[in-house]
Parts: sequence; structure tokens; C-alpha cells
Amino acid sequence: MKTIAKTFAAAALIAVSTFTMVAGKPVGDNSKKAVVNLSTADLAIDHYLAVMTEGQSAGVEQLFTADFNQKVHAAEAKINSRSEVISFLKKQKGEQLNCKTSTTIVEQSSDFMVAKVTQQFEGFTKTDLITLVSDGGNWKVSQSINTYK
Repeated sequence: MKTIAKTFAAAALIAVSTFTMVAGKPVGDNSKKAVVNLSTADLAIDHYLAVMTEGQSAGVEQLFTADFNQKVHAAEAKINSRSEVISFLKKQKGEQLNCKTSTTIVEQSSDFMVAKVTQQFEGFTKTDLITLVSDGGNWKVSQSINTYK
């Protein structure tokens, strides 16, 4: 009887540890194949901030619409395509930016949102006006307009 109890206890311990390993996400995991929950606009904004400020690249492809573009208004205006932005973000490899970030919802409806993301760095401020749309049950960023002061 003691042998059966020990066997069940060992099996339960192995099962629990296996489920924990499967459910847990390794620290620093930037897998390209990761699926990110973007079922709400708030989750999409949170993931956008993690990608932009923490260098996370997991699920970056699913964050942007197919026709996404980024407009940067600085000394020289520039437009970056979806593929250019994704390529740049994947190269960050977990690099975190040292800035204070705040988010304000400018406009919101059931399938559309405009949010203002302000990043305060030492010496300058980056303001990012992002447009999000509901796309097949997931929220995605369709446009980003950046200005610097």
C-alpha cells in the first residue's frame, strides 16, 4: 500500500512540475511564434508599450495591421512601412528604454481607438499617436504618428 501511495505521489509531482514548465514563459522569451492576447484595446496598448519600451518582440507580427505605417515627424519627416518597423523592433532584443511613459485615450468606439503615448526621456519627449482597430476579434495598431520635442 505504501508503494502505491509513493507511486501516485511521484506521478502527481511529475505532472504538476510538467504543467508548470509548459504554462510558464521563460524569462526573456522573444519567440517569433508566440501568440499574444490582443482581445481588447487595452491589451493591445499594453503589448505595444512592451514592444516599444521593453524590447519585447514576442507576437510583434500580430500587433500591427497588414497596412500599418509609422510616420515620424522630426528634423526630417519619414514614413516607415510595417515590415521596416517589425524588422527594427525584432533587432532590439530586450533592450529597455529608460523613460517615463503615460497613455491617454483620445477617442474610443467599439471597433476603433486613438491613444496618445508620451515617453519622457532625459532631454526630450516622444509623443506617439496610435490608431487601433478591432480586426477579427483582435485589436491591432493600424497607424503610428511620432513627434519629438
